[in-house]
Amino acid sequence: MKKHKNSVAEWKSLVEDFQKPNLKVATWQVLNTLVPLAGIWTALYYIYPVSLILAIALAILGGLFLVRAFIIFHDCGHGSFYKNKKANDILGFITGMLTFTPYHHWKWEHAVHHATTGDLDRRGIGDVWTLTVKEYLASSRTTRLNYRLVRNPFILFVLAPLFLFFVLERFPSKKSKPREKRSVMMMNLALLTWGVCMSAIFGFMPWLFLQLIMMAVAGCSGVWLFYVQHQFEDAYWEETKNWDFTTAAMEGSSYYKLPKILQWFSGNIGFHHIHHLNPMIPNYNLEKCHHSDPFFRNAPELNIRTSLRSIKYRLWDEENGKMISFRDLKNQLSTEELQAA
Repeated sequence: MKKHKNSVAEWKSLVEDFQKPNLKVATWQVLNTLVPLAGIWTALYYIYPVSLILAIALAILGGLFLVRAFIIFHDCGHGSFYKNKKANDILGFITGMLTFTPYHHWKWEHAVHHATTGDLDRRGIGDVWTLTVKEYLASSRTTRLNYRLVRNPFILFVLAPLFLFFVLERFPSKKSKPREKRSVMMMNLALLTWGVCMSAIFGFMPWLFLQLIMMAVAGCSGVWLFYVQHQFEDAYWEETKNWDFTTAAMEGSSYYKLPKILQWFSGNIGFHHIHHLNPMIPNYNLEKCHHSDPFFRNAPELNIRTSLRSIKYRLWDEENGKMISFRDLKNQLSTEELQAA
């Protein structure tokens, strides 16, 4: 494990100026995200009866704007988007409805993720199911099969996001508190109202079809972003006794360098190492913070081409300190068998 020489006090001083919300910038981001979304739904009302292909293209574009809306929702959950807590909560609920996510329940789960990312002893909330090599080998055949299914790219990036946002988010965690449970019920009621109103305007099946396209694009994109920013080859995993917050942020969260248009739609979340160092930095300040000091450029850097390699990484190899594929494990076992012979 590589230890960073910068103490918490040192990097906290570096990010101090960037964690201050900017009302003007934040409001402009709301406008350039939610107004286009409203415009897309309006255009779909007129275009869907005329051209299905054009309607699908518009719905795909709407899905990209939902990704951006989710980043605003995400920042509101951290209390970083606006300075005012009530403003964050109201906007968080609205963007949560657009992205089918209960605000306070997700806020709680995501806080757990930030507090435990890269900690082998505290896995299970707000993360991707990850087994170590030893755990996998010690698992039953059923558990291995389930794990392989969950880690299958089609299931993980296509089916799982839809199941997550349409089904799992409709039920509160047993570990959640009353406030979080109420937020799930409130969001379910809001989504029921949304569905009834949109069905009255579009018809149920047309609305559901368009909504599914938008959510599929947004969900798949969101899960992919989350995955590659924590599941790359040289990711960080340690037992609690050796776990370090700064190292977990700087080595367990990648800098995902995207083309500017994708960076815009993803709300700068590619600067994920900065976000994990200090989640109080709003998304519109992440890039400035990243370029403000050489320390922040120590994070693992991925681009679209190199990030595709992350698909094959399925297990944490505790012996070698890296993520490996099932094929890598098979080769390791074959080599060990030959050496034993």
